[in-house]
Amino acid sequence: MTVFFTGDTHFGDHRTINIQKRPFASVAEMDTVLIERWNATVAPEDVVWHLGDVARRAADVPALLARLHGIKHLLRGNNDPDETAAATGWASVVDYAEIEVDGRRLVLCHYPFRSWNGQHKGALNLHGHSHGRLKPMPRQFDVGVDARDFAPVRLQQLLPPA
Repeated sequence: MTVFFTGDTHFGDHRTINIQKRPFASVAEMDTVLIERWNATVAPEDVVWHLGDVARRAADVPALLARLHGIKHLLRGNNDPDETAAATGWASVVDYAEIEVDGRRLVLCHYPFRSWNGQHKGALNLHGHSHGRLKPMPRQFDVGVDARDFAPVRLQQLLPPA
């Protein structure tokens, strides 16, 4: 089992193509690429932490989750209504989480933090929301698809080489 992180998929949202200048001619093309890259990266037994802003229409979320590999956890974003959070297919839904992966303490939230719990003790902040537009801070990583080639990423992909 491998743990992955992603966010800001905005499935079905034509506005995201324009606002974020995503390289897709249509919503159908964007959704197809996002699903293909997710499933090419994530195995059915893997864990995925989705750091918010899943889809334009909450009614589409259960069918999307059924098509996507992995055990999926949601950290709600500003575009995730109650219906998205209640969709069948989430293993958990929270606004904030602190977890450990590969011996590293992680602070997860849709929103990037200026400071976070354990920041000066090596904890990392993983977030979405900013679509790759924020200046990087030490130990802080945007895991949204716009910053990560439209696919979920492993923690090791975020860290500098040892």
